Amino acid sequence: MNDVPAFDAGDPARYAGLDLLASAVLLTGADGEVLYANAAAENLMELSFKSLQRHRLPELFQNGAELAALIGQALAHQYADLRQDLTLQRNNREPLHVNSIVSALGDGTLLIELRENVQQLKLDREERILDQSQANKELIRNLAHEIKNPLGGIRGAAQLLELELPPHHLLELQEYTQVIIKEADRLQTLVDRLLAPHRKPHIVGDVNIHEVCERVRSLILAEFPQGLSIKRDYDASIPEFRGDFEQLIQVVLNIAHNAAQALSSRMARGDAEIVLRTRVARQVTLAKVRYGLALDLHIIDNGPGIAPDIRDRIFYPLVSGRDGGSGLGLTLAQTFVQQHLGVIECESRPGLTDFRILLPLP
Repeated sequence: MNDVPAFDAGDPARYAGLDLLASAVLLTGADGEVLYANAAAENLMELSFKSLQRHRLPELFQNGAELAALIGQALAHQYADLRQDLTLQRNNREPLHVNSIVSALGDGTLLIELRENVQQLKLDREERILDQSQANKELIRNLAHEIKNPLGGIRGAAQLLELELPPHHLLELQEYTQVIIKEADRLQTLVDRLLAPHRKPHIVGDVNIHEVCERVRSLILAEFPQGLSIKRDYDASIPEFRGDFEQLIQVVLNIAHNAAQALSSRMARGDAEIVLRTRVARQVTLAKVRYGLALDLHIIDNGPGIAPDIRDRIFYPLVSGRDGGSGLGLTLAQTFVQQHLGVIECESRPGLTDFRILLPLP
């Protein structure tokens, strides 16, 4: 790396006021090398100023090209200051969701301000998910009822037609009537599955989330006994809460079963892994309601990840990333989680898919 040119900071005390700011402030050279970082920047980046020094800021992120492009544009004086929302990917750490402001100071240095907007993004995303989920429920109910009535008529007509078939052509023509009857039954089963979440009563009792996880773990290992390990990472201090035990089993089982099916190639190599992790989250906002404590349940796998083209639609009905999948498992999981006043989220990339379930605790 080339030597960094001397940074004329003058009296360091002149920048002490920047340490009082809640937003991260960095000064960089024209090539992006960090010359100054306030305390908020150290906290945000999880690196000390000494570690940040003599590093080019874009190189600290896997997708640093976006930040480098902003720096280049600011230096070219395309804008007085450049503002943009960024998701900065870091090695072995959670990505940073920030609002960035990049300003050229005119002497070859740049002032970069980074403000975390993860909470606002989370609230906006939850609101969109709730609105979309409610619209999906109404659409499913209406569509299922509209399909259900003519299906019964089609099946009944096929049965009556079968009774009227001439004996000498019975075997030949019965094949076609049976196709109609079997396909009508298949569609009826699909409609029943679409309506199932809205029909089952919500049976509330005391729930120990680790009993739920252990039941799911035993079911998955019974179906996939070779090449798969399911690791427990439990917080034993999590209290019992009021919920529907069977529904929560279905939620965790649907997600874990999808993960196991996605791990088929890793199972063949013997390194497939699912992690069930429980934690307590504090001061959490769920569906615009603030809770002091919440269950933070993660179901993590080391599979290939969710295809980018369906990543934003995985909770929609009939959307599946697997051949032969019904696309109802995650829709059902989301419905049950929302009935418990919680939210379900997903982050996925190759090698790591993390489903996170947040439920309020007493």
